[in-house]
Amino acid sequence: MATVRNLKIKTSTCKRIVKELHSYEKEVEREAAKTADMKEKGADPYDLKQQENVLAESRMMVPDCHKRLEASLADLKATLAELEEANEKEGPEFEDARSTITEVENLFQTTEA
Repeated sequence: MATVRNLKIKTSTCKRIVKELHSYEKEVEREAAKTADMKEKGADPYDLKQQENVLAESRMMVPDCHKRLEASLADLKATLAELEEANEKEGPEFEDARSTITEVENLFQTTEA
């Protein structure tokens, strides 16, 4: 049985994962720039290898975040649909959930394009 509280939790989860995704994307950019700078300056091979490992680890987190976001989006949609079937359709929580769904779907469209 879905409740408005569950809807708020699932909406917040989606928002948090979107923030994480943006954070990881920025981290990848930052680490890639740092790695390129180290290569350019001729850094110690060991340090360079460690930096490349950091970059690879950051890059692995982006697809993981995408998978978690897809799962939480599906969960949010299911909860919203269940509440709408129970004739609970009004309130700020519902508008917040719908706007979050739209935001995440737009994010997926721009990522795929």
